[in-house]
Amino acid sequence: MLTRILHALRRLFDSSRAAGHAGASSPDRPAPAKGAGRGVSADSQGATTMSKITSIADVRRQFLNNKEPIYFISATNFNLLGIGDWVGNFRHINYIDCFEGRQRNVFVPKEKFPRDFESIEDINNYLLEHKEVIDFIQSRADGDNAGIATFLMFDEHTEEVCRQLGLKVAFPPAKLRSRMDNKIETVRIGNKAGVPSVPNVLARVGSYQELGEVSRELGDDLVVQTAFGDSGHTTFFIASEDDYYKHAEEIEAEAEVKIMKRINCRGSAIEACATRCGTVVGPLMTELVGFKSLTPYKGGWCGNEMFAGAFSQEVRDKAREYTFKFGEALREEGYRGYFELDFLIDMDSQEVYLGELNPRVTGASSLTNVAAFAHSDIPLFLFHLLEFSELDFDLDIAEINERWAHPESIDSWSQLVIKHTEESVDLLTQAPQSGVWKMAEDGSIAYDHYDSHPHAAENEREAFFLRISGEGDFRYEGADLGILITRGRLMDDDFQLTERARAWIEGIRGQYAGQSLQDPVVEEVAVSHAVGGGNFKIL
Repeated sequence: MLTRILHALRRLFDSSRAAGHAGASSPDRPAPAKGAGRGVSADSQGATTMSKITSIADVRRQFLNNKEPIYFISATNFNLLGIGDWVGNFRHINYIDCFEGRQRNVFVPKEKFPRDFESIEDINNYLLEHKEVIDFIQSRADGDNAGIATFLMFDEHTEEVCRQLGLKVAFPPAKLRSRMDNKIETVRIGNKAGVPSVPNVLARVGSYQELGEVSRELGDDLVVQTAFGDSGHTTFFIASEDDYYKHAEEIEAEAEVKIMKRINCRGSAIEACATRCGTVVGPLMTELVGFKSLTPYKGGWCGNEMFAGAFSQEVRDKAREYTFKFGEALREEGYRGYFELDFLIDMDSQEVYLGELNPRVTGASSLTNVAAFAHSDIPLFLFHLLEFSELDFDLDIAEINERWAHPESIDSWSQLVIKHTEESVDLLTQAPQSGVWKMAEDGSIAYDHYDSHPHAAENEREAFFLRISGEGDFRYEGADLGILITRGRLMDDDFQLTERARAWIEGIRGQYAGQSLQDPVVEEVAVSHAVGGGNFKIL
């Protein structure tokens, strides 16, 4: 009986794949939405599509009236919080249910099959090959057109599965994205575009002696980065031979590494979108990096701040200029759409240096797309969707950039990415709900009400919390517990956490409780089956 059921499911799965394959198209150029191509057409409701989009109002109206399914497929919906308010028929397909089934535009398959994930791409491929997800996508398809897929990360296998399902991938090809994601390639593109990096050399290193020889002009205090990977795991600070041997295996396994002079710097992030009309540039944000109360990883990203006075006006202007130049260089390389640049600001000289490129939406996107400038115009991500549509548009990018650079367009937001920082493993028996939390005068916090949007936090005494690890999940070193987003700053001018930030961190941690696993073997199995397993970040 079981065999017959499995065969029946397999036939259903194969027929779904075959139906989707017939309408597949190039992954880097989505077909137009029904009734949204060039020229004027009418849908069944009698609404018309304009022949050419020339204003922000046109873009806003176009996406609010969108009929074609658009999906963000990822471990969580964190990166594109609130985009569904702007785009009709927008849905999240996620592995983790941060809202316990309460959020209508989030689809999470009910049945989970044990898998050892090694990357976000693995999670996305698992989702796309899950029968419940396939059924959901096909139920919303218009014939062979299943809609448009967007991702945080994807690979060539993802592209193939999307073709089979009839989904168009609204990003440049995975092969091109992988080349752009290479930190070594980023340096070369930046040099070509006139965007400088911290003084560095690019070289293969086989020993500590070789490191010293190739980096002689950079001094003895060095930072070494590998070509790929989260900076919290693949950035090594080396001031001695002992430091080197802690990371020698990773460094010597690389064909080429980036070796930088260590400077007194602050991290920053800026998101942008390369379109056919030019590069749209968001505001410069500060980064929270390596705080021990948030992350166990030295150099690991753990949040952002957005506020008009981030760094000096000169630094902000320079970062925006460099981002525009880099975006134009990306267009020459064939890359288009959403991207983020990390800049390192030398606090001694105020020089602005290129850190790394993330050719995708990122953890900072949750702030970029909810700030005042985004709501007065449109979120940056809508420029990305517009670029990957077949719509005819001609927008004044210089005017938009000038408006977005104005301090009055930038309200103040902060976010904390809270990880489990202890070297312990347990099973969570209690976890805080996603929604709005309030802080009392004494610094204690309490759950106030459910909501799915950061804007629901109305003042600095309130915060939106997105739960990642929930009851029944394993808690291990490096596990993402959740993200807290609030108005105002959470660092002071010396880039240290404020008292309010520490109170929020302590308060959220206090909402979690776990049961020890005791047995080391059980702990090892638990971590290996956890999402991320401590080896990659899912946000």
